[in-house]
Amino acid sequence: MIKRRKNGQLIVISGPSGVGKSTVIAEVMHRRDRLFFSVSYTTRAPRAGEQDGVNYHFVNEAEFERMIRENELLEYTRYQENYYGTSQKIIQEKLDAGVDVLLDIEVEGGGNVRRKNQGAALIFVVPPSIEELERRLYGRRTESDEVIQGRLRRAHEEM
Repeated sequence: MIKRRKNGQLIVISGPSGVGKSTVIAEVMHRRDRLFFSVSYTTRAPRAGEQDGVNYHFVNEAEFERMIRENELLEYTRYQENYYGTSQKIIQEKLDAGVDVLLDIEVEGGGNVRRKNQGAALIFVVPPSIEELERRLYGRRTESDEVIQGRLRRAHEEM
């Protein structure tokens, strides 16, 4: 008999941009009950097809900095000139209710979560190859060459 934990499990999925984290998460969400996907906050502009509250909570820089000052974030980082972060309150409410929580955050954010929550499970997703990662990033057609090259440099560092 499997004994259910009183509190939920915090699970972090991280890896370089374009590696396929969203695909992995979609499959896991499809297969698991009582799993909450935490939607991150960001100051970056929405990409085509993204919806506020679904892909991200899109906020301006002043609002994000207010959230930092008032300790409302479990973790946050600045990446490609934009802030990204996770609501502490929402995560804690779900964990306290016995619901497992899944986060999709970049590598630095994953490390920050690990320091604050030793019980968090961290999963790092790697691409099949750097060439495939580059193909995926360019294939999105959502960012400039300069941004993609920055993402590729960051991927090398993260791996």
